[in-house]
Amino acid sequence: MSPPSLGIVLVTAGSEAEAESLALHLVEARLAACVSVLPVRSVYRWQGKIYTEPEWQLIIKADLSQFDALTQAITQHHSYEVPEIIALPIVAGLPDYLTWLQAQVQPS
Repeated sequence: MSPPSLGIVLVTAGSEAEAESLALHLVEARLAACVSVLPVRSVYRWQGKIYTEPEWQLIIKADLSQFDALTQAITQHHSYEVPEIIALPIVAGLPDYLTWLQAQVQPS
């Protein structure tokens, strides 16, 4: 089992460069242990219109006790007016990986 504060935060970005910039900033700030960046196609409604757009999905491994700071860092560096920021708890995982993850998000 994992400590209750570890989780995954999902964020989408409009370009690969923006996604990589966000990922690097979050890891450097120790708000994320690791960020996986994947190309996706999103279908969504925004201001009454339906869009089908390429986006970049960030899968952020983090300590959810830092969620407010993580959200602030994302919104300050994100181009979207309302970025997707969704947190999911990690309910189980390889103990050695979870120990590593927790260590990466501790202040140095």
